[in-house]
Formats: sequence, C-alpha cells, structure tokens
Amino acid sequence: MKALPSLNRFFWKYPWHIGLGFLFVALSNYFGILAPKMVRIAIDFLQGKKSELPVIGSWEWVKNLENTPANYLIFLGAIILLYTIVRGVLMYYMRQTLIVFSRWAEFDLKNELFQKYTELTLSFFRKNFTGDLMSRIAEDVGNVRMYLGPGIMYIGNLIFMFGFVLYAMIDVSPKLTLYVLAPLPILSIAIFLVSKRILLRSTKIQQQLARLTGAAQETFSGIRTIRSFHRQAAFSADFEKEMQEMYDAKLYLVKIEALFFPIILCLIGLSTILTIYLGGIEVMKGTMGAGTVAEFVIYVNMLTWPVASVGWVASLIQQAEASQQRILQFLNEKPDYDKEAGFSGSMQGAIAFQKVSFHYPDATENALKNIDFSLESGQQLGIVGKTGSGKSTLILLLARLFDASNGNILIDGKNVKEWSGTALRKQMGVVPQEPFLFSDTIFNNIALGAGDESDPEQLKKRVEEAAKLAEIHDTIEGFQDGYQTMVGERGVTLSGGQKQRIALARAFIGRPKLFIFDDTLSALDTDTEHKILENLQQETKGITTVIISHRISSVQAAQRILVLNDGNLAAVGTHETLLQQPGFYKDLFEKQQIAEAEGDL
Repeated sequence: MKALPSLNRFFWKYPWHIGLGFLFVALSNYFGILAPKMVRIAIDFLQGKKSELPVIGSWEWVKNLENTPANYLIFLGAIILLYTIVRGVLMYYMRQTLIVFSRWAEFDLKNELFQKYTELTLSFFRKNFTGDLMSRIAEDVGNVRMYLGPGIMYIGNLIFMFGFVLYAMIDVSPKLTLYVLAPLPILSIAIFLVSKRILLRSTKIQQQLARLTGAAQETFSGIRTIRSFHRQAAFSADFEKEMQEMYDAKLYLVKIEALFFPIILCLIGLSTILTIYLGGIEVMKGTMGAGTVAEFVIYVNMLTWPVASVGWVASLIQQAEASQQRILQFLNEKPDYDKEAGFSGSMQGAIAFQKVSFHYPDATENALKNIDFSLESGQQLGIVGKTGSGKSTLILLLARLFDASNGNILIDGKNVKEWSGTALRKQMGVVPQEPFLFSDTIFNNIALGAGDESDPEQLKKRVEEAAKLAEIHDTIEGFQDGYQTMVGERGVTLSGGQKQRIALARAFIGRPKLFIFDDTLSALDTDTEHKILENLQQETKGITTVIISHRISSVQAAQRILVLNDGNLAAVGTHETLLQQPGFYKDLFEKQQIAEAEGDL
C-alpha cells in the first residue's frame, strides 16, 4: 500500500471525529459482549446453577429475585434489552462520527483536486481527456471515501469486536477458545491470495470508467455534429463496446469478491460445530455448563459479520489504493510556474519578443520560429497570417499559458517568468478565437470579467456599459428575460456573433491594462465590425492592444502589424508600409477590397 498513507493527513485534520468514532466503536462492542454473559447466566440458572451478576449481583433485591425464577428471567431479559439499546445508540454515534469524517475528507479531496486542475497549464489538458479528469474527481475520490469511512469503521469494529470476544472466550475457557479459532488461518491465506487480484482488477475498472466518461462527455458535447452526419448508431455501438469491457471487468471483480462470503460462512459454521461438539463433551463430563456452550455459540456468531466484512473491506482497500494512485498522479503534477510568486505590480503594457521559438509538448516542429519584435506601452499591435501560421500560439505565450522553448518574452521590461501568474492575467483582457460561455445567465457571463466588484448597482451599470461597447446591449434587451437569459451549455442558444460580442463585453468590463483579441470579430457582419472597432479604438486609447484577425480592416489602424507565415515573422510594419511590399498582406487586402465591393464581406 504505497498510496493510501498519503491520506493519513486527514486523520490529523479531523482528530475529534476519529477519536470519538473509535471510542464509540469500542464501547458499542463492549456492550455487545455483555449480552451473551446474561444468556449463560439464564441457562445455568434454569439448570440450577446460580451465577452472580456483574456489579449488581450482591444487591439484596437482586438476590430476592432469584427466589422467583420467572421474575428473575424477565429481569435478565430486561438487562439484555438495555445492553442492546445502549449498543444501538453507540453504533449510531459511531457512524455519525466516522462516516461524517469520510464525507469531510471527500469534500477536502475533491476541492483539492479541482483546485489543482485550475492551476495546471494547458499542456496538461492537451494530454488528458476531460472524461478522465471527471472520473478521478468523482469515482476515484468516491472509492477513497469508502475506505476512509466504511472501510476504517469496519476495520476498527473487527479489531475491537475480535479483541473483546477473544478476551471473553479465554476468560471462560481457553481450551475451547483455541479450538474455535483454529479455522482462522485459512481466512488469512484466502485474503492474501485474493487481494492482489482485486487491486489489479480495480485499477482496470477505474481506467475503463475514465474512458467511458470521456466518450459520453465528448458525444454529448458534439451531438449536433453527430446528428448532422447521422452517426448516432455508430457512436452508440462504440459506447456499447466500451460498456461491455466495463461489464466484463466488473463481473470478474464481483466473482472474486463473491468467494469471500461463502468461505467465511463455512469457517464460522465450522467454528460453531466445533464449539457445540467439544463443548457438549465438556458438559457431559460435568466440567462445563450448557450456558457456557451457548455463550460461546453466540460469540462465534457475533464474529460472523465482522469477519465476513473482511473480504468486502479488503476489496474497498484495494479499490481505494488503485484510485488514490490515480489521484496522486494528478495531485503530484507540477505547474510550469508558481501562480503567486513573482512581480505583482501594475502593468504598463510594453511588449518585447526576443528571438522566441516554441514547440508544443507533443509536436516535433516549432510552431513559432525566432520571433523578434517590440511594442511600446499604449500602442496597438495587429497580427495577420494564414491558418496555422502561429498567431494564436503567440498570444498563448504572451499570456504565459505556455512557456517559450527558446528566447525571452518581456512585459514592461520584465521576463514573463518573473511575473506572478495571477497578477499577469488579472491585468489582461483576453478574448479567444472560440469564446467559451458558461451555462449561466448573460449577466453572469459578462460579470465574470468584473473581478471583485461587490456593489450590485455598480456591477449592473458596468455590465450594461460593457455590453454597449460590444454592440450587444440592444440584442440582449430584445430577449424575453434580458440579461437574465440563460445561454445553455457553451452558449448553445446563441449565435456565433452573439457569443463573440458577449465575450468582448466580458473583456471590456475588466478594464485591463492589456487587451488581446484573437480573431474575435470573424463571425460579425461588416457594419457591426466597424461599430465595434470604433468603440474599441475609443475604449483602448492609451492601452496596449493586440488584435489577431483575418480581416485587414480589423488591424489596419494598428501602429505595428506582424505578418506570420509558417511560424516565421514574414514582415513587420504599418498598414501603409506593408501595402507597398509585395506579399501575403497586400494580396489579402486587395482580395478583401474586391470582396467588400461586391458585397461578400
């Protein structure tokens, strides 16, 4: 067990739950072994053998009850009932402490894992499927909780129950105790042989579950595409195939687990037979009372569930070990930077790329090659180029969502690696090429960029101002629920242009020191684009702005324009100077001029 010790920190975090829980476990089992003693005393009393009751046996009124057998037996039954009630109450509190502890540990572990996900870089998410991430935070953490809750509780219950019962049995008859416990080594061997198989099978099940979750998530996210190509049957068949593998793996695990219970029942049955046979011989010899044999039989049967739970608990532990290994695999992932450490001052917005090259972790060729340029604070930078030329990669490096493979990227003269990740991005307003909207209201999607604004009226004002700048306010007001309109998953209820403008509003509301727009106006008509560009020029006056676009009209006002081609910096200049040079920029401008004149743009 290499992974489970990492969970010991929760025992130290919640000591009262653990301490009280095991106290209740001990007390409930102590009261459990008292009832069989009363059974022995009652049977021996019926055979004419009187035994003194613990603690109260010397009381005069108790001795008087012995003269009326019916009343004495009712009294003994009342004591047994009292012990049972007390034990039941203690078992209730046992579960209320240990099971609640496991829920708190689950709460902490899920939050810790989710927080870890948010801190990891994009390269982590490029190599791990969403379904796998979801599986680890849901199913794997759930398996760990079962170990911390029911698993720990039943282990403690077994230890205390076995200890108390063993002590009580030895106290009555050491010889008979030895015979009764003789079959137990067989149980230890069975557990040893089966546990390793359970671990291997549990690991396979969790891996298969991750694939299933990923397949379902990807199918539901792309359902419109699937239906458009009428591929429902093919995707259903693929899912059924994955599900069949899960079914086979789980069925195999169930078969292994099913071996434990009958084996344990046979061992308990064997112990009961030995108790009755050997105890009966002692009764006939006159060396032991029938009540003692009955007490032993009850003790043996009291061990049935705790011992029977060994197989189930062993399975829980093996599944938790497999799951915790998968959880630690992600918890031990190190982000490429410390999000808090570093410079956290105010940003002015001066940018410099010094011979920057970059290749993605899973790529063989550089996405950017030896990029070198600078931009003064408050200026506007336009970036154009063919699809796949490295435009979006450049701004990913600027926002430090990836680190450059070679070269340096400076903001205000400081390498981005010297900046605090939190401070760096709080002062950036980024609108990606494919804007992501959350399944929430339009108001909350825009307000996401407002930071820590706490005044509701001020926030409402800022949201509406940002929406007007993005030319989306009138459209929102036209919806039945206005700003409280739910946008659906990923903004599915909105058009591409509406999503882009809401994403623009989200950037405007944050009042950043550096704006980055990655082809954000591609889904808009020309008139709307011109209106937004006018607002943009006004709103970003004196603020450094980076605009990526396939439309020359979006970047022609920039003080500096970069033309990228296959990861290389093909040309740098203003709109006027680039038009005087033959190449991609001039050709694109002329084509768009012709298309606009013909009404295609």
